[in-house]
Amino acid sequence: MVQAPVRRLSLEDYLAMDHNPNCLRFEIENGIIRERAPESELNRRIAMMLLVFFSKLGIAPERLTMKTEIIVASNQVTAREPDLMILSEELAIALENAPSSIITNDLPRPDVVIEIVSPGKENRDRDYRYKRSEYATCRIPEYWIIDPEKQKVSVLQWVDGFYDVEEFTGEMAIVSSQFGTLALKPNQIIVAKT
Repeated sequence: MVQAPVRRLSLEDYLAMDHNPNCLRFEIENGIIRERAPESELNRRIAMMLLVFFSKLGIAPERLTMKTEIIVASNQVTAREPDLMILSEELAIALENAPSSIITNDLPRPDVVIEIVSPGKENRDRDYRYKRSEYATCRIPEYWIIDPEKQKVSVLQWVDGFYDVEEFTGEMAIVSSQFGTLALKPNQIIVAKT
């Protein structure tokens, strides 16, 4: 049996697609569209709890976003949809009148990208390895990996071209380069309560 070659999308092809939020969820990796599995209830709760936490911290609502995509490569286009992002003020203004909620390479970078690891080795590899290098290439100042299974929060901070990683577990107060020491502990996040 002869297999038809896979057509890889360019950035222009991807941006021209209908990005209707009521449609199936998908990401594009190396120009190939991949359907995303539905989010687990725990991951959804963690993302919502963090949204509320950062809102109470005084982050303006227009700087907090879920469902915003970010282009992380341009040759073989890859777009990710982090669980939560904290936009820079400049990026929030730039997206204000954008036709879709997609951060392209010509826009300012978000201040923080947060990913919540879903169960399974493929998801773990994606969040710990692939997204880490993709976000580093974009020079995202801070990338959080929240791992409910391992019950830890990894905060990766962009320093001199690389991510420095600090891991937090249990009752440790999370420290952020963007916000300092937070009144937030991994055990509060993992069970999604404040």
